[in-house]
Amino acid sequence: MAVDPDKAVLDTFATHGPDGPFVMLNLLRFTPDGRPSYEEYSRRAAVLLSRYGGELLYAGDGATPLVAGEGQTWDAVLLVRYPSREAFSSMVTDPEYQQITGLRTRALSEAVLQPTAPWASRPGSRPS
Repeated sequence: MAVDPDKAVLDTFATHGPDGPFVMLNLLRFTPDGRPSYEEYSRRAAVLLSRYGGELLYAGDGATPLVAGEGQTWDAVLLVRYPSREAFSSMVTDPEYQQITGLRTRALSEAVLQPTAPWASRPGSRPS
């Protein structure tokens, strides 16, 4: 399973999609001894995240899902806000970031990085 986006995916992401801030959903499944490596990655990546205007909104352990297909349980969930697609792309291509990506890659057996876009407000309507 993939844990890192490839260059073609990053290039498409950077040039296609809405401008402005977005939140990245991170679903993470650790290798048997991967959590310490991911924690080290997180500590070091926090400096870069701040440098590029990003913000960790939430990080927590996954719990037993109430609704999910087989194999859709996750060890950790993170929500990270970025000011723009350009900021995200610049961060992940920064040479300093590239030096720490091995920590993340070794830590994970599977991952989902899902960019999200806010729903447009509609008077009198709420998502259910």
